[in-house]
Amino acid sequence: MRRREFITLLGGTVTWPLAPRAQEPGRKRRIGVLMLQAEDDPESTPRTAALVRGLQQLNWSTGRNLQIDIRWGAADAARSRAHADEVVE
Repeated sequence: MRRREFITLLGGTVTWPLAPRAQEPGRKRRIGVLMLQAEDDPESTPRTAALVRGLQQLNWSTGRNLQIDIRWGAADAARSRAHADEVVE
């Protein structure tokens, strides 16, 4: 496997729910997404759209019962770490 393919596989999209135990039923859920690409990268739009479509198939809808917080790392390790810390908080 090539390095670029490996990085894309590992870091394309990392998602996790934020503090699910602290959320009450009926309230909006929050998902933090750390994208390692730049926001204007041509692959970014289809990936985020696929995430939203997948969540909609599971009856999750942004604005109704879901909030998605996306951070763009732009292949900068320090920036990605800072964004990861921010999303976890």
